[in-house]
Amino acid sequence: MLRIGALERLVHQLNRLPGVGPKTAQRLAYQILREPDLSTGLQEALIAVRESIHQCNVCFSYTDEPSICRYCADHARRTDVLCIVEEPSDIVRIESSGAFRGRYHVLHGAISPLDNIGPDDLKIRELLERIEESRAVGDVTPGISEIILALDPDLEGDTTVLYLAKVLGERGLKVTRIASGVPLGSDIDYVDDRTLGRALENRVEL
Repeated sequence: MLRIGALERLVHQLNRLPGVGPKTAQRLAYQILREPDLSTGLQEALIAVRESIHQCNVCFSYTDEPSICRYCADHARRTDVLCIVEEPSDIVRIESSGAFRGRYHVLHGAISPLDNIGPDDLKIRELLERIEESRAVGDVTPGISEIILALDPDLEGDTTVLYLAKVLGERGLKVTRIASGVPLGSDIDYVDDRTLGRALENRVEL
């Protein structure tokens, strides 16, 4: 049986990370070997993440707080507007814009029939339960009245949006989706057909 060395195993594990190809994985592995402190720091950080990070009990983002994340615990945020995202990392990007001060709900993926991912594989049931619970305590805090779908403008994202729009619309909720189109400051000559088409659909009156 062919023995796989420690370096090869490290390269293989790094190669499993999204966006890291074989050559990049190899460069990273050799950089770790050149810097012993980096290896120790990575090991400690990975152990800390594994031991302390878990899903928020409310929105299912990642947190190191005991039960709920800082966004769900922030009483200054609006309780009547809920932003739906695919992954926890999407929250960071939305927060960096400074344009949203409501609550979040993470689906942990998108509907993809080709990958055998259906609605039951996502946090959609928990979303519906959360909406019903918010209505039950509506006399104390405003219940959820608007859902913002901040999903990727790809096939899986569009499929998920159509499904959620139907399910949520049946419950009398206002459902909106973030606009997508030509990025600010970009040259129209370099915009792909799908993005340009979406920009035309989402045009606004001046």
